[in-house]
Amino acid sequence: MTDTAQGEGPRAGASEAAAVQVAGLVRAFGDRAVVDDLQLTVQQGEFVALLGRSGCGKSTLLRVLAGLDREIEGEVLVPRRKAVAFQAPRLMPWKRVWRNVLLGLPGRPERAAAERALAEVGLGHRAEAWPKTLSGGEAQRASLARALVREPDLLLLDEPFGALDALTRIKAQRLVAELWRERGCAVLLVTHDVEEALLLADRALVMEGGRIAYETTVDLPRPREISDPRFGALRARLLDRLGVEGGTGTHAAGPADHADHAEVTGDDSATAAA
Repeated sequence: MTDTAQGEGPRAGASEAAAVQVAGLVRAFGDRAVVDDLQLTVQQGEFVALLGRSGCGKSTLLRVLAGLDREIEGEVLVPRRKAVAFQAPRLMPWKRVWRNVLLGLPGRPERAAAERALAEVGLGHRAEAWPKTLSGGEAQRASLARALVREPDLLLLDEPFGALDALTRIKAQRLVAELWRERGCAVLLVTHDVEEALLLADRALVMEGGRIAYETTVDLPRPREISDPRFGALRARLLDRLGVEGGTGTHAAGPADHADHAEVTGDDSATAAA
């Protein structure tokens, strides 16, 4: 895997607008390929949601993009400045919140940087708190602040709202949408929630058998309304594709012929550097 500065392509002809380029990615565990000849491009500033059934390889893909798993074959290009937030906030209980935000940063980062990031997620008043005193929503916002303090060109989110209650989840989704608009970074969100994907993303992808098998452009005005008939149609197709009969629940999509979606084959044109 290669980390590059934004705009530095891996080879002639690579898309200068791409934040992520993946070609022929394979990640196997023993004789089982969890990710198998995967192709993916995410443009700078694009918000992409990745859906799929449990075990389809989506979290493995995210770990590869984050640089946490390098036992791979194929070509992967990501920005040098990237950050990841997981479903579990992963805060160190013996460090105050502001110190958790600075964890892993090189050099001697100043507390002011942590305080700015915490203020950005509405948690400035909790900088001195201990993690055990935070609510679930506050802990997840602290995790987001830890990602944002890195000034990422690529933000990777691995089901960050999965453990939150319904109301807190809605607030967290709105916060991420606002941060994305303000920051302008590329975002890849791994989620099981079709409605969440359609509320937030420019594109929704479905992963099957270790590959991106389906994608749809979410060409709806923001902020989006679940009551919009076009939203309902997109949700139904995704749910059908994910194997939910009738498309009435909140998880995955159907291969209907429509201008705003397409079947994706292994012949994607993405190029990247190993």
